[in-house]
Amino acid sequence: MSRVQGKTVFITGVARGQGRAHALRLAQEGADIIGVDLCADIATNGYSLATREDLDETVRQVEKLGRRMFAAQADVREPAALVDAVSRGAAELGGLDAVVANAGICPLGSQDAQAFLDAVSVDFNGVVNAVQAAIPHLPDGASIVATGSVAGLLLGSTDNPANGFGGMGYAWAKRAVASFVHDLAVALAPRRIRVNAVHPSNCNTDMLNSDVMYRVFRPDLEQPTREDALLAFPAMQAMPVGFVEPEDVADMVLFLVSDESRYVTGMQMRVDAGSYVKNRPQQPAF
Repeated sequence: MSRVQGKTVFITGVARGQGRAHALRLAQEGADIIGVDLCADIATNGYSLATREDLDETVRQVEKLGRRMFAAQADVREPAALVDAVSRGAAELGGLDAVVANAGICPLGSQDAQAFLDAVSVDFNGVVNAVQAAIPHLPDGASIVATGSVAGLLLGSTDNPANGFGGMGYAWAKRAVASFVHDLAVALAPRRIRVNAVHPSNCNTDMLNSDVMYRVFRPDLEQPTREDALLAFPAMQAMPVGFVEPEDVADMVLFLVSDESRYVTGMQMRVDAGSYVKNRPQQPAF
């Protein structure tokens, strides 16, 4: 269990969900973690975000695995906060080898223009800010992973007008993440720093298990429950499952952080049970 032994990885949105799953999977394989999370709600986002207690629990679980973790409350929308957190974490843990820019929100249903801006600021600007804070500390041969979304790659999904300006912002941001990693991979290739995106489908986290998401999947009901939404979740995937687990995504992140992926760069790695290939726009036959 040493695929990333001795590496230090910076993860945003680490307090719960996919971020915590990444931290634990990497720690299981020998990595130390620098982790940040906002630990506060954002007004336009229709479900509660992680708390300081969630962040402390991630630290506890990483340390239980015998690894070290430097944790800080920091907003990915604030570049200076990330620069400070990464600098202090790298100094305490002895360097930095990889970045997992994972923090994200999905403010579906909001007709407030601020929801568009909040989604873009967290889901895209937050990725750029995390990478920018980390670059001065990364050695040649490092790895950068950004969290995208299959829904963001499919036109008419989260950017359906019924999902409001927040859904539009989410889709725009995730498409921008895909483009960003594609081109950043070229810019950093001379240093052998690889840059990839991971695009999950429905993922079994608080984002999916929220009232706002239940309404998206069951618009036929006034107040759908999780049990109602579970009947609709499988419609997104080609495989007969309603969602993937955070640990499924973490396995892909582990591969991309490990040296096994040393020549894998500029990729859009979908962990989606066939969601994209099922819903992608069909090309005309010639």
